[in-house]
Amino acid sequence: MRRLELEVLKREIKGKKVRFLRRGGLIPCNIYGYGMESMPVQVDVRGLSHLLSRAGGTDLISIKMDGAESPAKVLIRDVQRNPLTGDPIHVDFYQVRMTEKLKAEVPLVFIGEAPAMKLKNVSLLHSLTSLQIEALPDDLPHNIEVDISGLAEAEQALHVKDIKVGGKITVLTDPDQMVIKVAEMRKVVEEVPAVAVAAEGEEVVGEEKEGEEAVEEKAEK
Repeated sequence: MRRLELEVLKREIKGKKVRFLRRGGLIPCNIYGYGMESMPVQVDVRGLSHLLSRAGGTDLISIKMDGAESPAKVLIRDVQRNPLTGDPIHVDFYQVRMTEKLKAEVPLVFIGEAPAMKLKNVSLLHSLTSLQIEALPDDLPHNIEVDISGLAEAEQALHVKDIKVGGKITVLTDPDQMVIKVAEMRKVVEEVPAVAVAAEGEEVVGEEKEGEEAVEEKAEK
């Protein structure tokens, strides 16, 4: 389990004036969720950027705030970024109830090497890149590993029911849905019809020819 922490300060500045916070190296954020009203806070940009580089949407974060008796347990709900630089400009955190299960989309990470890739004319076809699960906040995984080292033959596949998860996690995705498959690459030959040109009395083979704004949304909360 990753140990992630973040220190925040209550925020008095709201609306369009939050641009002055950003100029001073502070990012406006909101905390909302179980047992509380939405609370505006501000975070040092360096600490926030470091957190976002490590945390995913299912990583539990302890938020420390001056005056609070204990840290708030939150998940990242939404991150708004500058479309030109990629820097965060606003973040929403959701405070969870530790005894209440949550539904979440968890990314899949494929590990190992498939022996089938040594065969000719095969490739790995990915059908799923994440799973829908349900678990208590403390049991939400950062990702779910899928071992592909057992894929040794063409057309062999792994399905959701083949993925091993902990007993504290309930998988909601259809168990019979395919996750990854060793697919054979088949050549497709297209016939090109001959076109008779009456004026010349000759046959010409026809050919098919192929031809080949970022707006920044401001977060003023």
